[in-house]
Amino acid sequence: MANTAVPLLEKVYFENCPGCKQEKKKDTNPGIPYKEFAFVWMVTLCTALPISILFPFLYFMIRDLHVAKREEDIGFYAGFVGASFMFGRALTSAFWGLVADRCGRKPVIVIGICAVIIFNTLFGLSTTYWMAITTRLLLGSLNGLLGPIKAYSIEVCRPEHQALGLSLVIKFRICCLIKYILCPSQMHNSGTLAVSFQVSTAWGIGLIIGPAIGGFFAQPAEKYPNIFSQDSFFGRFPYFLPCFCVSLFAVGVFILCFWLPETLHRHNANKMQDGTIEVLEAPSHGSGLKENTNECEERAPTENLFKNWPLMSSIIVYCVFSLHDMAYTEIFSLWAVSDKIYGGLSFSSQDVGEVLAISGFSLLVYQLFLYPSLEKILGPITSSRVASVLSIPLLAAFPFMTKLSGLGLSLIVNCASLLKNILSVTIITGTFILQNNAVPQHQRGAANGIAMTGMSLFKTAAPACAGIIFSWAQKRQYASFLPGDQVVFFILNVVEFIGLLLTFKPFLALPNK
Repeated sequence: MANTAVPLLEKVYFENCPGCKQEKKKDTNPGIPYKEFAFVWMVTLCTALPISILFPFLYFMIRDLHVAKREEDIGFYAGFVGASFMFGRALTSAFWGLVADRCGRKPVIVIGICAVIIFNTLFGLSTTYWMAITTRLLLGSLNGLLGPIKAYSIEVCRPEHQALGLSLVIKFRICCLIKYILCPSQMHNSGTLAVSFQVSTAWGIGLIIGPAIGGFFAQPAEKYPNIFSQDSFFGRFPYFLPCFCVSLFAVGVFILCFWLPETLHRHNANKMQDGTIEVLEAPSHGSGLKENTNECEERAPTENLFKNWPLMSSIIVYCVFSLHDMAYTEIFSLWAVSDKIYGGLSFSSQDVGEVLAISGFSLLVYQLFLYPSLEKILGPITSSRVASVLSIPLLAAFPFMTKLSGLGLSLIVNCASLLKNILSVTIITGTFILQNNAVPQHQRGAANGIAMTGMSLFKTAAPACAGIIFSWAQKRQYASFLPGDQVVFFILNVVEFIGLLLTFKPFLALPNK
């Protein structure tokens, strides 16, 4: 018989399927999805702000809760508050990933935003140490936003618009990289990179706005006595105002979510519904349309992500560097606000907020204009290795900044913080690209859940361990070997070096192309 060209891969739009409705919208509207980009941006920012506002005032909050008997012990207790959010997220990340794959992205996103509104507000009203830990734990447990928004960010975008998303949406590292996770075969490196940047922008904006809100709005009765009196509500709850500002933003995002389109496909596997069929490719042999349409659903239960070593090795590397970054963030804030007699900088919460906001803004500029070219030249692995190597001498120099003062100290600290964040985002973005390229589209929800669980576990240990080590270091200011905070930054460098070693073979495996 003569060979006849029979379409093998055909796109079918099912009635009453929200995923198909979104796919049809993308296929019939070649324009840029501004509204969807805006939703992704705001939801990611809603996730980033509760994390980033905390660091400028956490030291002072623990002090005012009177749980630490000595000033040197504040770091110990602060570490557990910082860890509680990540511990809660580690407990439920895989669960929320599965719920997002089964029930839809939108319900999980809405629940996560409601958690931000309720528990972030209650955290600002904390009057005891255990109330602070409990509210942060519940906030992390019910905040399953990052995994679903990763998937959502790619499902609302046409492949050719991923690069434009970089300039239109202020680069969020996570969401954009998702496109690479989902459809690596349809994108080259530039498109993949752009996807990772879409989420990275919102996250980058969170690194600017969050510390600024926390630094400037915490303790308003002390900073702005002409506006807020000590006897007022804000004088009684000095850390409520920054939390309330974030919760108010979350309320606005929650309202907008009513217009958020669902992207999860819901197909009847046993019945073909009427729909529009669009021929995409010509195959070498014929095949049933139903088999192709439901291929993802049939394959999903049979493939074990834990046996996908390119994915698992990249997740482990990512987790190690996440541990380092979270520990550094915790330690930097504690170190900056602690007194100089304990090896700190004697900064105020406003000073720390300014440093972190400047670093976040510079990071955003770097991601938008410099990192794409760097990644194109060096690739994700080499750029991560170079950044890791440069981080080691930079971290070793931090303890010696305490010998400076005045304008020189401010300038050096800002430059060092800026450079450290740039190196960190270079490493993390590179590992994101490797993860995303190792996962097929139909497993993205579960894969994101695994990655988020692992990352959250490591980020749970990071602030707790960092707080303990920092508190211990402040009690050994006159030790003969690595006195005071020198030992803290030395331990950070050890973790950085371990992460660097894990980026080489035979540990790190590259996905098959």
